[in-house]
Amino acid sequence: MNAALLKLLRRLVQRGNLTVIFSSGEKVVLGDGTGKHATVRLTDAGAEKAILYDPGLKFGEMYMDGRAVVEEGDIFDVLAIAKSNGLEKAATFANTIVALGHVLRQQVKSRLPVNRNRYNVAHHYDLDGKLFNLFLDEDWQYSCAYFHPPGISLDEAQRAKKRHIAAKLLLQPGQRVLEVGSGWGGMAMYLAESSGVEVMGITLSEEQLKVSRERAARRGLSDRVRFELQDYRTLQGQQFDRIVSVGMFEHVGIGNYRNFFRKMKELLKPDGVMLLHSIGQVYKPWATNPWIEKYIFPGGYIPALSEVLPPVESTRLLVKDIEILPMHYAWTLRAWRERFVARREEAIKLYDERFFRMWEFYLASSETAFLYDKHFIFQLQLSPSLETVPVSRDYIEAKERELLEFEKNRRRLELVAV
Repeated sequence: MNAALLKLLRRLVQRGNLTVIFSSGEKVVLGDGTGKHATVRLTDAGAEKAILYDPGLKFGEMYMDGRAVVEEGDIFDVLAIAKSNGLEKAATFANTIVALGHVLRQQVKSRLPVNRNRYNVAHHYDLDGKLFNLFLDEDWQYSCAYFHPPGISLDEAQRAKKRHIAAKLLLQPGQRVLEVGSGWGGMAMYLAESSGVEVMGITLSEEQLKVSRERAARRGLSDRVRFELQDYRTLQGQQFDRIVSVGMFEHVGIGNYRNFFRKMKELLKPDGVMLLHSIGQVYKPWATNPWIEKYIFPGGYIPALSEVLPPVESTRLLVKDIEILPMHYAWTLRAWRERFVARREEAIKLYDERFFRMWEFYLASSETAFLYDKHFIFQLQLSPSLETVPVSRDYIEAKERELLEFEKNRRRLELVAV
């Protein structure tokens, strides 16, 4: 048994019910016996040593490689027990030095002039589309849903998210909209159909570009919605009435925030409105979890609002509204994780067992980040103008009611057509 790892685990797991089976065969029960029981087995001494000295990176790697095996419960249960106790209790002098090394590398990398955006996006978003079809909603919305009212389905919550964002954009027929990070095209098509606007969606994912264009063509929207393989930084000679960006800001990188908002102001008309939807954190994180950065979102960074607002202010863009959605992504991730795990065999056929465990770990660890690490979603509404946005928020709910009627009428027409 690795005595140093056992000491760390005893210090960490004071509440909950976790059994750890070491590679020697020795079994240790940790916690106060409350909550759901989970058991994890470490298969070899090398895995134990790796987790001890670099838990942020190596526990996920050991799970992917089948060297940390969950024998009772699932990986979410194990991570929930650890995080609910406070991961800072697992800090030692050695693993703190290793963690600081991860922070330093990411801080330096985020400020290098080398443009790796295309590679970073392709690493995640150019995976086989069949993978995302395993767990996303019917419109392939790969960002936080809006569970309003509570208890609605994932499909309903993703429609509510699009409705909520469209309402905040204050759209008028004939306006030109830029979507920065257009995904598989669902948001752009919703805005065009519901509000009579023209939308240009830009992405760095060739796979998403292909799917988006095919979807727009099938829905007869190619004349009003177009998608381009385009970096926002090199977009020139155009201005838009509205800009929307959902789930893309996490990939901008902390060293690029000032330039990002300068570019958005350049692209936005003087009476325009921008809506930015992003994950945020309560405190400055300084770096992304090293496992997530290495395997899931290279170059990604989830900021505190205190890191976002100063670059906004430097551009003289006016903050018109900030809304915090504290639990909606936890509910979204749970729905994704349950759907993904339910189709385990299909995921393994697409890639392999290790890939399945990697994505299960990603979805589970992301869910626990919102439950225990105080992650949240913020929606930041910006404008150069004092007059464009109403002085009260009543318009949001009123517009959502209109959009809901549009959705109901459209579904009725679709049923009649069938």
